[in-house]
Amino acid sequence: MSIWKFRNWVVDPDFPRQEQLENLRYYKYAATDKSLLTKYVLRHYWNWAVTLFPTWMAPNLITLTGLVLMMINVVIILAYVPDLLYSDETPRWIYFSFAAGLWLYSTLDNVDGKQARRTGTSSPLGELFDHGCDAINCTFVALLQAAALGLGHSGDAGILLLVTIIGFYLSTAEEYYTGVLYLGIVNGPTEGILVSCLAFLWSGFYGAASWHVPVRDISLLSGVAPYLPEDTNFAKLFVWGMVFFFLVTHLPFCVHSVYSASSSEPVKRRLTIFVNVLYPIVLYTAGVSLWLWSPYSVILDQEHYILFALAVGIMFGMMASNIILAHLTKSPFPSFTGILGSLWLMAFLIGIVPSVLGRRILPPSAEHLAIWVYFIVSVVVYGVWASMVIDGFCRFLGIRCLVIRHAEQRAVPSSSSASPEQVQEQDSLLEAQEEGSSSRKGTTYSTF
Repeated sequence: MSIWKFRNWVVDPDFPRQEQLENLRYYKYAATDKSLLTKYVLRHYWNWAVTLFPTWMAPNLITLTGLVLMMINVVIILAYVPDLLYSDETPRWIYFSFAAGLWLYSTLDNVDGKQARRTGTSSPLGELFDHGCDAINCTFVALLQAAALGLGHSGDAGILLLVTIIGFYLSTAEEYYTGVLYLGIVNGPTEGILVSCLAFLWSGFYGAASWHVPVRDISLLSGVAPYLPEDTNFAKLFVWGMVFFFLVTHLPFCVHSVYSASSSEPVKRRLTIFVNVLYPIVLYTAGVSLWLWSPYSVILDQEHYILFALAVGIMFGMMASNIILAHLTKSPFPSFTGILGSLWLMAFLIGIVPSVLGRRILPPSAEHLAIWVYFIVSVVVYGVWASMVIDGFCRFLGIRCLVIRHAEQRAVPSSSSASPEQVQEQDSLLEAQEEGSSSRKGTTYSTF
């Protein structure tokens, strides 16, 4: 069976449909970033960083480079700390590598859009490719955090994974219904990444063991310690701090944005929208939790968490990418039947049925094999799906994904030849697009 026949067997050969691709003509990009750190510091850093890249380098190649750097750090985890724990033998340099990899990923993730506008190659494919990489990176970030905090294959590591994934899902669903990528005053892609990088640096200087010092042993925190569980250490504070900021600074605003966007709809339609948004992530979270935390599962006891996280993380990447695809092609909100069905099959076999029967129905070796099969199937299905979407977008838009063809570049004045008025206009457009400038509130810009 040829690769093309196999691809057509996995996914409908007519996917994406022509009517979906036709809707790309109406694509407009809209984003708002309220972060003060972005406005006063990082924006200037990113504007400088983009000048380091040659104009022949495709924006999507910049995005992919950042993802590869994160993948290298995941390989470092597998090589040096596969148990996600800490010891005197653990080399400190790996934590500095985590910090550098995540910071560079963030930089490249913000530079790619500037490179696209700089070279006149902005397109719907860029947004899809960017967000698709971000969705996969959620799992990588959670694994790096677990390793740097020395959490081991534990429930706390699973909490970090789910908080990261749920947060990204809600932002993606919010963009689908509001048409705007909104980042608040405190948000994950900015402050969240900075906090993670600082945590990695701390582990690099002081070791991951420093996160496991009990809070009660620190004299400055003696007044707080009595109100915390007895075994509370700084690693747990980090984990529950992430949960707290998700619940306070992210979840309410995503729900409010979707509510505001649907406020003009009838009550029944509004209820349908909230069901469409919430049921996939609720079922996904429940399925992952029932499988991971089942007393009959060997994921944590036999240290299969990294493989498990990569498997369910890739499946989530496909979920998020489907939402972005639906947003770009003005298609109905996806249902994720296959993804959620396969996850819940494992939740039943490992979590629910054994709990009812009081015994395992799959031996540990079978579950380990099932995780491998789930991982391989996730990679293959997502890879086939992504290749078909990218191929369809490229054919319709007349572009290439990782290469800038000379013919596709639109005339964009360079900083050396543009007039001051042109430079000012370019900067104002960028600021309005990326920072939600009040003078251009609600404005969107076509990039087709």
